[in-house]
Amino acid sequence: MAATKLLTISIALAALSASAAAIGVMFWRRKTRVDEEKIRELERSLKAALQNCSAERQGRIRAQQALRKGSNSNDSNNSYPLMPIAITRSCFSTRNGTPRQPLVVPLAKACLVFDPTRVPPASLEGLEGYSHCWIIYVFHLNTDLDKLWKHPSRSKFKAKVRVPRLKGERMGVFATRSPHRPCPIGLTVAKVDTVDGNKVFISGVDLVDGTPVLDIKPYLPYCDSLPGAMVPDWVKADNMLAITSVSFSHDFSASLNHCWSRKIQKKKKTEISLYTSPTEFQNLIQQVLSWDIRSVSQRIRPHKTENSSMNNATLEDDNSKEEVHFSDDIVYHLILEGLDTSYRIDYDSNVHVEKIEPCTPN
Repeated sequence: MAATKLLTISIALAALSASAAAIGVMFWRRKTRVDEEKIRELERSLKAALQNCSAERQGRIRAQQALRKGSNSNDSNNSYPLMPIAITRSCFSTRNGTPRQPLVVPLAKACLVFDPTRVPPASLEGLEGYSHCWIIYVFHLNTDLDKLWKHPSRSKFKAKVRVPRLKGERMGVFATRSPHRPCPIGLTVAKVDTVDGNKVFISGVDLVDGTPVLDIKPYLPYCDSLPGAMVPDWVKADNMLAITSVSFSHDFSASLNHCWSRKIQKKKKTEISLYTSPTEFQNLIQQVLSWDIRSVSQRIRPHKTENSSMNNATLEDDNSKEEVHFSDDIVYHLILEGLDTSYRIDYDSNVHVEKIEPCTPN
């Protein structure tokens, strides 16, 4: 009897287990079908989203093509979204004295201050690994920028410019590096000193303070340096702009130390320090004046004018200010970091630096 009961219980348990297993399989299959349906629905949604994105992209491409086609139909209306991404804080306060070529004044320092709203600091990561960089900028102080807004028939833009190395003879603008170009865009190379957040400190610059920067690119020697490149003979005439010597007056250092102390005292926390001592700054002055920074008209004009009823006058051209003493030599001015250095140059191309003082407000 007991054996029969045990057998009955075993059969019942087996039946219950089989029933539970069957129910479990049924629920699993139902859940699997639900999951598969969800997956298929997600796949359909993803496909539809991709199709919409593709359609929108094609629409943007067609709109851009139509815009370019419409712009190209009228050359005078061509425009491109070019905006400065950085501003140059340079030791050169004015155009006068700014080197005509890069790297000729190694101590010429500047800082490129990037706009963080347009260029995140992360964009500059890795630049410190290069020794030099290319800088694309705008000649924003050109005196003839207004011509570029006029119709070509009324702009009167000059196809030839006077070349310093040719003693003022004219050459086609595209055979020179003149800043006065149909598009006032400049290209220069500079040494990368340090990268600090949104600032890039550079040296060997030929950029005036406030120059807007459009782009920078790393200098790559393997493709940017061309040993076999050729230039005309007049470009090689470096002695045309060389200075014989640069000497300083006996009290120049004392005057510089005084100006430097006043400059440090007035310096604001937001201002960028490019030079650490008066000695380094004096070396900068010597390097800048080691080249003849005068304009063509200043070099071909005689130092003295005889038989004149005038005692003195002030002459200006598009590059610098000069005080002309008809009974004496011309006094030239070099303005660096807001300090005005006065100097003379004799017939043998010897520069005599006389004094330095803070610039007087206009």
